Amino acid sequence: MTKPDPFRYFKTSREIIRLAVMLYVRFPLSLRNVEDLLHERGIDVSHEAVRYWWHRFGPMFAAEIRKRRIEGTNSSKWRWHLDEMFVKINGERHYLWRAVDHEGEVLESFVTKTRDKKAALKFLKKAMRKHGCPDVFVTDLLRSYSAALRDIGLDNRQETGRWLNNRAENSHLPFRRRERAMLRFRRMRSLQKFASVHASIYNLFNTERSHYTRPHFKLNRAAALAEWRALGTG
Repeated sequence: MTKPDPFRYFKTSREIIRLAVMLYVRFPLSLRNVEDLLHERGIDVSHEAVRYWWHRFGPMFAAEIRKRRIEGTNSSKWRWHLDEMFVKINGERHYLWRAVDHEGEVLESFVTKTRDKKAALKFLKKAMRKHGCPDVFVTDLLRSYSAALRDIGLDNRQETGRWLNNRAENSHLPFRRRERAMLRFRRMRSLQKFASVHASIYNLFNTERSHYTRPHFKLNRAAALAEWRALGTG
């Protein structure tokens, strides 16, 4: 049985919808910035249409990307870097927990109001349920990690060090730039939704150009664009 076409009943072409969602999620642009960029290409859509498209199709695209990468060879179980970042929602501090593999791909994002043992344990179980259990957990000195890992009998796999967790720290930067463009978040649910979608799309286009020659970088970029253009086609 074939899946129903997710773009059915939309007057705008699927190519334009994919382009608008990619521009908004991948780059630090506002909804009106995306509207202006599309207008420069002769595409007349409102910023509210872009908002609706990313809410409707962003999670679907992200789920497809995650499914393909988990089923393929890109899902890492060797070394995870765990870290939490502060995010303000209506002036109140929240915590965005993130698990990053040794190549810098964001495996999991999870929003909580606290960063205690209970929150760390819930985050770890959620990440391992999707991606399996890694050989090494690299963390900072937050005691919640060691307490949670001790609870599930994996404290012997934890590593801490002054610069060991730079991979996780650097992975926060694209999200921070995106957060500033969005003028922060207003609800936990919207933060969780955007963090998950942003992580998947960032992983797809994260080609780490400094590690490749120019020809290889161009091939990787073309492959990522080809995969993106195939999303939602069944």
